[in-house]
Amino acid sequence: MTRYVPYLLIGLLFGFTLIKSEAASWYRIQEMFHFQSFHMYGILFSAIATGMVSIQIIKLLGNRKTLGHAMDGQAIDIPEKAPGKKSYLIGGLVFGFGWGLIGLCPGPMFALAGTGSLGALIVLAGALHGTWLYGALKQHLPH
Repeated sequence: MTRYVPYLLIGLLFGFTLIKSEAASWYRIQEMFHFQSFHMYGILFSAIATGMVSIQIIKLLGNRKTLGHAMDGQAIDIPEKAPGKKSYLIGGLVFGFGWGLIGLCPGPMFALAGTGSLGALIVLAGALHGTWLYGALKQHLPH
């Protein structure tokens, strides 16, 4: 059980950062969607830049034999999908409409639920229910 403590601490730090940077603020997210403030765009662009630099460093320093493999050495099987599938468009629209409607993305949703926000707890319950529903219906959906 103690092997999960570092993940818990990283998650707490991530949630703390989201709250303090106001990335979990409904008002900041609404400002972003109405193009009234650069605050959230700055956070998103810095995350993209950090991710790009981090991936390049991992590729440069990593063992070339392990690229494309999980940390335990197992091969990662990524299914091929043709570009332009309707599922990408539909999934993106559902995600975007949900994000715009409630003003929460999965990261801030958990951080706000951790602060005890009743609205975030309701949204979290809906997200968990939607995830369960998708798992139950996955075999009947087109992929």
